Amino acid sequence: MKISARELNRATLGRQLLLRREPLGAAEAVRRILAVQAQQPASPYLALWNRLAGFAPADLDAAFADRTLLKATLLRITLHAVHREDYPLLREAMRPTLHASRLGYRFAAAGLTPADAAELEPGLLEFAAEPRSNGEMTAWLGERVGAERKEGAWWGLRSFTPLVHAVTGGPWSFGTSPAYVTGPEGRAEAGPDEALGALALRYLSSFGPASLADLAQFATVQRTRVRAALRALADSLEELHGPDGTVLYDIPGAPRPPADTPAPPRLMAMWDSVLLAHADRARVIPPAYRPLVIRVNGDVLPTLLVDGQVAGVWRPAGGGIEATAFHELPPEVWEGLAQEADSLLTLLAEREPRVYSRYGHWWKKLPAGQVRVLPAD
Repeated sequence: MKISARELNRATLGRQLLLRREPLGAAEAVRRILAVQAQQPASPYLALWNRLAGFAPADLDAAFADRTLLKATLLRITLHAVHREDYPLLREAMRPTLHASRLGYRFAAAGLTPADAAELEPGLLEFAAEPRSNGEMTAWLGERVGAERKEGAWWGLRSFTPLVHAVTGGPWSFGTSPAYVTGPEGRAEAGPDEALGALALRYLSSFGPASLADLAQFATVQRTRVRAALRALADSLEELHGPDGTVLYDIPGAPRPPADTPAPPRLMAMWDSVLLAHADRARVIPPAYRPLVIRVNGDVLPTLLVDGQVAGVWRPAGGGIEATAFHELPPEVWEGLAQEADSLLTLLAEREPRVYSRYGHWWKKLPAGQVRVLPAD
């Protein structure tokens, strides 16, 4: 069976709660969409505002505070917010990747080995039973590995060991100076390969249909492992063919809305997961616009989503939301974006009216576009 580019787009948007806002709580929504990118503290809030009817930021505050939702270095070895019940599965599926990436390089360059990590981990986790700053963690390690090796040790262990970020306050629960605390006890019952198979099913449910390369990109795992996981799941999966003939996998019976399903405009958060969860990002980002919104250092700008595709970028400015469209948009689209901007400004007024202001330098590098400050008078 072949699936068109537009059908692929609508399937992913539907599973990511971007075809209509759903009446869910914050924790339930994150479980539904699997993971929310969280490099910037505001982004999980804006991600859920885009997806939930009547989103209450205090609901997300509470889920972070009681650790129903956890912020940790996971998928693509970057910060994500995930449900507490999903955290062990994600860590176990990624354990070989975390071992290879974090116990090599700077950790190894400091003269430390995986055996040293195994020896240090229990004490480090006991020390982090209460929140600890970067300085406290490196000082603890310095007493055990020496001052000259403590930075390399911490670089590796803060991601390799099951540490999560502790709430530090501020408008978005987490500030720019992180604190760490020991994550949930216990590991997934399955080993890494079985866990990857379970993750594959969850990924397809939240981001599918998707290819082998997409899943490898999403979780930062070797394609050989993904190939083996998909082969083991063959009887549980449906095979489709994408617009270019690529084999895509999906869960039988998973929702795939028609190509003509309306996709309302959205003002997406920086690093929104739907922009980054596939190797082939053309399902959401037109190829010509990809270098405009995914910058050379990895920053992913807050985007306008129009008819399910990235059409420009936005930022707070001039008392409103400055929207820069990369192509001409019809009046009705601008009206929809203005309504979204009005709602977003209400959210930001209570938290951080100038959200993402530190990234404003990227606007100087954008081509000329259709610019409006929303909502218009």
